[in-house]
Amino acid sequence: MQLDVQWFISALVDNELISLADAVSLGDRLGGDPDLATYAQAVCDSLAETVPPESLDALVGQMEQVIAFAQEQAAGGEAPDFFASPQPESAPESPLVFDKDAPPPPSVRADDAGPARTIHGPRVTKRPVLKKESAAQEDAFSTAEPVMEFEATELGLPSLRNIDSMNDEQLAELMKTLLLSLRDFGASDLHISANSMPFIRRNLRIERIEECVISPEAAERLNFALLSEKRKAQFQKELDMNFALEIGKSRFRAALMYQKDGVSGSYRLVPGEVLSLQELGFLEHDAATLERLMDYHNGLVLVTGPVGSGKTTTLAALVDIANRKRRDHIITVEDPIEILQESNLCQVTQREVGRHTESYSRALKGALREDPDIIVIGEMHDLETIENAITASETGHLVIGTLHTCDAANTMNRILDVFPPNQQPQIRAMTAGSLRGIICQRLIPAADGGLTVAYEILVNTLAVGNIISEGKVFQLKATMQIGSKAGMCTLDQNLLAKFKAGIITYETALEYMTDPTEIAALNREKAILEAQKLAANLPQDSTR
Repeated sequence: MQLDVQWFISALVDNELISLADAVSLGDRLGGDPDLATYAQAVCDSLAETVPPESLDALVGQMEQVIAFAQEQAAGGEAPDFFASPQPESAPESPLVFDKDAPPPPSVRADDAGPARTIHGPRVTKRPVLKKESAAQEDAFSTAEPVMEFEATELGLPSLRNIDSMNDEQLAELMKTLLLSLRDFGASDLHISANSMPFIRRNLRIERIEECVISPEAAERLNFALLSEKRKAQFQKELDMNFALEIGKSRFRAALMYQKDGVSGSYRLVPGEVLSLQELGFLEHDAATLERLMDYHNGLVLVTGPVGSGKTTTLAALVDIANRKRRDHIITVEDPIEILQESNLCQVTQREVGRHTESYSRALKGALREDPDIIVIGEMHDLETIENAITASETGHLVIGTLHTCDAANTMNRILDVFPPNQQPQIRAMTAGSLRGIICQRLIPAADGGLTVAYEILVNTLAVGNIISEGKVFQLKATMQIGSKAGMCTLDQNLLAKFKAGIITYETALEYMTDPTEIAALNREKAILEAQKLAANLPQDSTR
């Protein structure tokens, strides 16, 4: 048997995916000396009958990892222990069932261009775990238990009806399966609360998973299922907790709290990769304006909006822009870390409140001593943090932060209101000089049934700076309405532009608009579109 096939078998046997006896038997049925790709395909085909459909998306990548490992070990010229030494009589029971009378599966051969091989076929969710001796091999695979099969609801999500009969390990697997199903289902959040039916949020709407009420005991067990003992103790002491949860390559922002009926947990799916501004829904000319804000070497850029408005993904997109076009040191302070940023041209250092630092304000003070060029603050919510951010933006740093405000005028009022009255004139003057721009956003329904971002953009021009320094923030909206050449737009103007582009419907635009002038423009655009449709449907005069 070929050396790389021997190493491939050793990995499967170590993980109890196959017994050595069955592995050798399979090799004999494939002609006695199959190549690695053919052998791996046979294993895939055999697993197809024992793996639930929702779990078929993991095997290709995992098998490629095992193949790469086998090829690497085979290159050393040594055989694995399974074939180099005598074997015990007993072998672990194999979860695979081979039909000895079945014909061999079709061969899948690698491309001669390189060693990596692609295996087409069924996939499983159990990740290979090899018993390796070197640290490099240890990092090649991660430990995970096989995902169990659970009863499905009418929505296709795992059911929570039988949780009282499950042990802690089964509950943990149920939570993992449920959370990993969110992305495929198009949901953004999962909520599990005591004395309540479980529900998800999809396209801003609440949807019940199934008609079953979770008892306080079951809610506590479910929400504790993925917690370490240290985190359980911390939650029971502090009574609420926010943390990042990682399952495989998927990340979630989890929040637990106690309420009158018991424990409640909400789990938000974090994007698996950094999306561009255009992918997030920013129009091309507006995305160009935001990219220019990342060219400044000092100043303050604010991303604002209500909870769940997509501020985190916009913040990550701005950091990614700087990461791809500048050669600087970026320090982020988040609670928790949601989207991971790999260092590109910039060196990116990410810190999490509670794990790596005590608070935002303390981390911001510490960041100033760490030679940063760009400082990203996940949330500016107290006087000390806002004061330090403004100071840092004046002393040669580009500071990017978020606030929970709904428009530019409220953002400026929010910044000033945290300071005592005697300090507000000074802060107003500092902000007028250091502010670079404000992006206020929210998520709204898109015409295709999904979501898109609606926003307004304020760019600090000479006129805007004068308005801020004089405390006349109520004039900002009028300045934004006529500031399109500087890259500014109001929310109503953005809604009209998105309707013209076909991104949102007339009803959605009208629901969120407040400016009578823009509403009138929206009605004109709708009338023009209806007239064009009517003209297109009229029969053509054949005499002309």
